Formats: sequence, C-alpha cells, structure tokens
Amino acid sequence: MAIARYNPWAEMNAMQRQLDRVFEDIQTPAFRTPAAELTETEDALHLRLELPGMSPEDVDIEVTANAVKVIAERKAEHKDDTRSEFYYGKFQRVIPLKVRIQNTNVTAEYKDGILNLTLPKSEEEKNKVVKVSLEQN
Repeated sequence: MAIARYNPWAEMNAMQRQLDRVFEDIQTPAFRTPAAELTETEDALHLRLELPGMSPEDVDIEVTANAVKVIAERKAEHKDDTRSEFYYGKFQRVIPLKVRIQNTNVTAEYKDGILNLTLPKSEEEKNKVVKVSLEQN
C-alpha cells in the first residue's frame, strides 16, 4: 500500500469551485427590474427608467389610465465562451400610477440609457384640488 501525502489546499480549491458554481446559479443581476423614478407636478407625472444598453426598437411601452408597463429585451452581443455578469433576455415592469392620466397624450424620450415618460394628468385629476377662501366675521 502506497502512502499518499494529504493536501488540504486541494480540498479547499474544490470547495471554492463548488461555491462559485452555486453562486453563479442563484445570482440575479439587478437589471431584471430596472430602477424607476416617479415625480409628480401639477399637470403631469414624470417617469424615468434606467435601461442601459437598450436600443429604442427593443423597448415596448404600454400605458393605461392607471399604470405603465415596460417590456424590453437586451440581446447578447458576445460569444458563448464569454463569462459575463450582464443580464441578457426579456424583462417587464408594471408601475401603478396613483392618479389617472391621459394615456393618449404621453410623450417619451430615450437618451443615454434613460427612458423619460411624461404622463399628463386627466382633467378630472387636475381639477381635484379646489382652493377655498375663509371669510372672517
């Protein structure tokens, strides 16, 4: 029977490779849900979405009176042997709106990976707030 020398580093390297495979499988890139920013003015809502690396042809926007739905796809541009942490594929995000909007008058601008939507409020929403003056006796 031959005597084999024990190498603890070999076991540590094998464990490291196993952990790397586990984390590669469960890692979810942040891009699956793009970051959004919603601000409100007197006349409109302004929605900004981060969509880096997208072309306008790959983005589909659906607007109802109460929500905005963005569907997009980032297509892979690399070969199969490239190791990448980028997320490629389809995603969708539905953003509910707290006020009703005129979905027929929405304007969109896409520049430097940021989608800007201007969502004008419906006339009922604009007239919702009424100022009342107080009379003193």
